[in-house]
Order: sequence, then C-alpha cells, then structure tokens
Amino acid sequence: MSSQKKKILLIVMDGLGDRGNEDLDWQTPLQATKTPNFDWFAKNGMSGICDTIAPGVRPGSDTAHLSILGYNPREVYTGRGPFEAAGIGLISKKGDIAFRCNFATVDEKMNVIDRRAGRIREPDTTELVKALEGLTIDGVQAIVREGTEHRAALLLRGPELSPEVTDPDPHDLAEVLESKPKCAGAVFTAGVINKFVKKSYEVLKDHPVNKRRIAEGLPPANVLLPRGGGSFPNIEPFPEVHNMRSACVAGVGMIKGICGVCGLDVLDLPPQCTGGTDSDFTLKAKCALEALKKYDFVLMNCKAPDVCGHDGNAKLKCEIVQRLDDMAGYIRDNFPKDLVIVFTADHSTPCSLMDHSGDPVPITIYTPGMVIDSATSFSESGCASGSIGRIRGFDIVPICMDLANRTEKYGA
Repeated sequence: MSSQKKKILLIVMDGLGDRGNEDLDWQTPLQATKTPNFDWFAKNGMSGICDTIAPGVRPGSDTAHLSILGYNPREVYTGRGPFEAAGIGLISKKGDIAFRCNFATVDEKMNVIDRRAGRIREPDTTELVKALEGLTIDGVQAIVREGTEHRAALLLRGPELSPEVTDPDPHDLAEVLESKPKCAGAVFTAGVINKFVKKSYEVLKDHPVNKRRIAEGLPPANVLLPRGGGSFPNIEPFPEVHNMRSACVAGVGMIKGICGVCGLDVLDLPPQCTGGTDSDFTLKAKCALEALKKYDFVLMNCKAPDVCGHDGNAKLKCEIVQRLDDMAGYIRDNFPKDLVIVFTADHSTPCSLMDHSGDPVPITIYTPGMVIDSATSFSESGCASGSIGRIRGFDIVPICMDLANRTEKYGA
C-alpha cells in the first residue's frame, strides 16, 4: 500500500456512559456538560455507539478492554484477578491463581460496612500490605500486592490449586461469604481462601494504621476480600497480531495488567497520572502523544468517570467530563497529522445504578481527510446519529487500522 501509515491513539474513558439523572434534569453527564472540544472531534469525524461485548451485556472493565483490543473474552478471559496481579507486578508461574481484592471495613460479625474502607490509599495500604507479607496457608504461599486506592491483588502459589471457587466478597454491604468450590477439584482452594480472609482480619484489625484511622473518624481497612479468581491466560500478543509497536498509558493496575498480558508495553507515568478522580488527564494525554513518537498504537485509559458512577455522584461526573474535554482540547491543539484518534468508553456506569450497565457507549473517531458524518455532539444520543452506527468493541481496531492505512486487501 503506497499511502503513508498512520498511528492510532485509542482513549478509553472508563464508565463514561450514563443514563438520564434526576439531579441533571434527566440528562446524562455528557449531555449536561458543555464539551466544545469533544464536539469538535464529533463534528469533524465520524461517530456511533458501541456495545463493547454485545447488546445488553453488562461488561466488566476487564472483558470490555479485551474486546476493544480485538480479543473474544469468552475465549481468553479467565477472571479479573490475573490481570489485576499482572498490572501491579505479580509475575505468575504455572499453577498460580490470582484474585483481585478490596481492602474493606467489617464489624466483629464480619458484616461489610464499607467495601472500599473509605477509599483508603497509600501510604496506609502500603503499611497494611507489609503486615500480610510471608503468609503461608496449608502449604500455599499467599502473596499480596497493593493496587490503586483500596485495591490489591492476591496470588496463591502451591500444588493443586483451582480458580473454580466462589467469592468471599459479597459485592454489597452484607456478611462476608464463605468461599465454596464450583467443582470437586477446588475444595482445597476454597478452604485456603476462607482461611486467608480470616487471617487478614486477625492481622489487620489491630494494626496501628487502623487504630489511627479509627481515632481520626475514618473507617478501618480491617479485612482483605478476594474476588474474580482465575489462572493466567494464554493470549496471542496484540503487537504481533497487528504488526504495530504498542503501548499502554494507564494508572489502574488492572488495565495495565490486561495490556501487559496482551503484549503492550506498559509505560511509567508521572505520579499526577493516577487511576482516581485526582488524575491529571492533560498530562496523561501529553504522555500518550509523546509515546506515539516511538509506538504505532497507544491505548490510554482514564478511570475517573467510573469512580463517579459507582459513587452515584452525577455532579462530580460532570466535572470530570469537563476536565476530560479540556484534555481533548490539548490533543486538538497538538494533533499530529499522521494520527487516528478514538474517544470512547469501555462501558456505562450510570450514577443512578452505581454499577455497570449494558447501555452502549458513545464513540467518535477522527483523522484528517476522513469522511465526515452528520453527528455534531459527543454524547450517548449525539453519537448515535453518526455513520459508524452501532458496533461492538472488537470492531474498533479494524476500523482504525483501515483509517490508518494498515490493512491488507481482502480478495483480489
């Protein structure tokens, strides 16, 4: 192909999609917020809506990102735990299983009071993780690493382990559950998990960090609750599949883990580029544009909208949308001519639900010289009128590859 190959920047704004909110006069945060820069890309590009897995399916961020990268989650997804572990540097061996975890607050009867322990973060989590070092349960090593804010990962290393166990995490304000085997081969593993949860409570409940937090009126992080267990997947590397040097710009361990397992280089970011609502989105965009001088493909994740959705905070989500639009303005002012850019989300996290939904998410794609459609605003409804129509997550990379002049002709 004689046309110059372009590079691709795929920006995934985690949980950006929403539903009409009473606090916003039944608009979504995208509809209720002025977004001149996002709208510029919509007016000068092409737009649509995307079901990252399939219509009506409530995606996790993990399965959604796998689909966006072109993988079939039903074939390669083994649980969120392995990606969480990989994202924070837990290197697996054959036979290891991993879980994602929350530092949580429970009472004396093991009833969950706060699933995120007041969104505890470092340096408190650093000290709590240190207290859990060196745990061995029934001959199984329990290795814990801290993630972003209240998150952590647990890797179990030992003989005859199976990920086919239920979660101790009740996923709600309820009593901590007993992990149970899903098959005969998982009885031992379920027992190890239950003993780990109890041990974490014994170690953490009287830890100096938690005594101080209680004195300050903060919820203690007195237990670690595992969920989403899985073995490490065997995935064909994204850079080899698409013949592109590829990198990830993200602040969340799980997203970094997914990209790392898929073969993308996970880049170190300045401390201001976090996985929370305090993240500097414009600085993250600067890092992504800088990375494109070396790489052909960069996936950039911004977690903050999802945090607002889970907290049910529509007004803060509007503020985040405004800051993301400022980020889009920086990209617009510094746009390389040889770039295809995508603005989209991995799933919707409606503030009214405080959880993921199966609603499709907006998507806008722009590169100079492309066919412009009739969409004029970047929102759930504004993008729906665009020429992309309604696609699935695994359609995104092929569309971008074609716009980037990187596809081979199909047929003669």
